[in-house]
Amino acid sequence: MRTIIDGRPWRARFSVILIAGLAFAIATPTWAASDADYDPWQRMNRGIFWFNDGADRYVLEPVAKGWDFIAPEPVERSIGNFFSNLRFPVVLVNNLFQGKVQPAAIDVGRFMVNSTFGLAGLFDPATGWGLPRHNEDFGQTLGWWGVPPGPYLVLPFLGPSNPRDTAGIPVDYCLSVTPLFLSSFWWTGAGVLNIVNARAQIIDQVQNAKDASLDYYVFVRNAYSQRRVALVNDQQEQNGDAPTDDLYDLNATPQ
Repeated sequence: MRTIIDGRPWRARFSVILIAGLAFAIATPTWAASDADYDPWQRMNRGIFWFNDGADRYVLEPVAKGWDFIAPEPVERSIGNFFSNLRFPVVLVNNLFQGKVQPAAIDVGRFMVNSTFGLAGLFDPATGWGLPRHNEDFGQTLGWWGVPPGPYLVLPFLGPSNPRDTAGIPVDYCLSVTPLFLSSFWWTGAGVLNIVNARAQIIDQVQNAKDASLDYYVFVRNAYSQRRVALVNDQQEQNGDAPTDDLYDLNATPQ
């Protein structure tokens, strides 16, 4: 409650994390290589990757299958829409950081339409009304301003990343205003629901990717790297057909 009444503690934490994130990104060596196979930490990455995959296989996937069994597809889709709508501040501010005024205006319009006519974001009439969804985060902002991604990096539980995108995670957390109005108990519960729901929507896709991959680690690494390049260069907005994060990067949710 103190955080809502007196914004100084929150502003202080935000400033510290923002400065730390920027310092980390700036201090990170500017590796010239940015290919999907630039993976000098592969031995460590593979160990963390298979740990994450085991956690998914034995914990997250069974829970997601149970949720998928009891929740109709429209319910899963509405929950995804709801959490995507909550991500509005992160997308808006990062569009502004990148100087993208028109997309930022569309973000505001989407939020207003989906929060009202979409019943608090459960539905997405804004897309049908010509207000497309954007996917922006601080890692993309750093990339937009020329910060190289650095080597491929796998984070415990969070999944695929790189030094630049890792630096953006705490900044995006601070840009999300939702924790200001919810206790940690409710916010953590909402986050778990979002992850389980997102995983339930891609059960078959993940299994198909595993079955079709000679090396699932390499598939995920290349898909993540290509996805991030596409997002930094706004290829999703240009062709409307960028690959989804969810096959390999559940930490990207809520979208």
